[in-house]
Amino acid sequence: MEESGNVKDVITTDDDTRNDEFDISLAEKEQELPKEIEEKRRKGLLRTGFTTGTCACAAAKSSLLFLITGKQYCEIPVTLPKGKKIDITLAWVKKNNDGSATASVIKDGGDDPDVTHGHEICSTVDIIPSFNQPGTIIIDGGVGVGRVTKPGLGLEIGSAAINPVPKKMILQAVSEVTTAEFLKKNTIKIIVSVPDGIELAKKTDNPRLGIMGGISILGTSGIVYPFSTASFAASIRQSIDVSLALGTTTLVLTTGGRSEDFAKELFGNQIPDHGYIQIGDFSGYSVKQCSIKNVKKVIIAGFIGKLTKMAMGIKQTHVRGSHVSMEFMAGLASKCGASQTVVELINAANTARHVSEIIQQNNVEGFFSLICKNVYEQMYEHAGKNMEIEVIMFEFDGKIRSRYPEK
Repeated sequence: MEESGNVKDVITTDDDTRNDEFDISLAEKEQELPKEIEEKRRKGLLRTGFTTGTCACAAAKSSLLFLITGKQYCEIPVTLPKGKKIDITLAWVKKNNDGSATASVIKDGGDDPDVTHGHEICSTVDIIPSFNQPGTIIIDGGVGVGRVTKPGLGLEIGSAAINPVPKKMILQAVSEVTTAEFLKKNTIKIIVSVPDGIELAKKTDNPRLGIMGGISILGTSGIVYPFSTASFAASIRQSIDVSLALGTTTLVLTTGGRSEDFAKELFGNQIPDHGYIQIGDFSGYSVKQCSIKNVKKVIIAGFIGKLTKMAMGIKQTHVRGSHVSMEFMAGLASKCGASQTVVELINAANTARHVSEIIQQNNVEGFFSLICKNVYEQMYEHAGKNMEIEVIMFEFDGKIRSRYPEK
C-alpha cells in the first residue's frame, strides 16, 4: 500500500444519506479493501458495532433513569432511528455531588477501524424544576465533544458537534422514561462528554473541518457497519461543503497523507488547509461530487499505483480489491515505444513502483505523462466535462514525476 488516509469523523444528516443513495454505487465500485476483509464481508462475517450517538443515548437514558428511580442498570435498551431496539451495556453509573448523574458506555465499533473504539462516551443528566414555565430538554456537548467553528457542516457555529440523529435518539429515550406531565414541570439538561475526545480528535479530520476541541457524536442508523462506503463518502461530501462555504473553489484531492503532505509543500499558501481532501480509493465519486457542487477546479495528486488504477477506469471492475494490472501498464509502455523485452519485464513486475523503476531504467519516454493523461480523461468524464482538472504524479521523495496538463 502506498499510503493511507486519515480516519474520518463526520457530521451527516438524513438528507445527506437520501441525496447520495443514487451515487454511492460508484464509490462502492472504487473501494479497495484488503483481501481478508473483502472475504469476510462477502461471507457476512464482519462484526457490526454501534455509533457514538447510540452510546450517548444509552448513557443519557441510564443517567435519567437513575435520577428518577434510583436504580443502576447494567444494560439499557436503546431505540434506533428505524424503530429497532438494541441493548447497550453500561460501564458505570454514578450520582454526582451536584445532584446530577453520569453514565458511561464503552464504544464498540465492531470490526470497523474506528478511532473511538474502546473509549468512553459519557452523558451527564440533571433534572431542574421549571416552576412557572414549561420544561425543556437541553442537549449539549462537554469535555471532548467538538465545537463547530466553520460553516458548511449543517450545524450552527458555536454549537456542539452532535449529529441531529443522536439528538433525536436522546429525545426518544427521554420520552420513554418520563411522562408529559413530568416534562412540563422539569427541564432536563443532558451533557455528552468524551474523556479522551481531545486526543482522539487529532486522529480525525475534525480540526481541518473546523470542529475544535473534540470528536463528533455521530450516527444516522445507530449501527456501525465495518468499512462503510457510505460513511467515507459522506465525509468527502462534507469536506467539499466546508471548503465551498469558506469560499475555496480549487480543491486538492489526494489519495492519502503522504501525497497530501507533498501537495502542501508544492502549493504552499495558495490553497488553505481545508482545501485538501483525502479521497482514498474514491476518486471518481469525489470528482463527480465536486462537479455537482460546482467546484471550479480539482487537482488530483498521488503516486503511480493509485493513479494507474484511476487511469484504468472504474468500468474495469475485475481489478476491484486487487493489484494494479501489469498488462495495462505494459500496454501503455508499448504505446510509448518500449521494446518487447521491457514490455515483458513490466508484465512480470510485482508492483506499480517496480514498473516505475523499469520505465526509468530503460528510458521509456512519455510513460508517466500518459498515465496522468488517462487519469485526466477518466476524471473529466466523471465531472461531466464541465470542471477544470489537473493531475500530478509524485515520486516517493516528493518530486513531481509528471503533470497533466503540462505546465
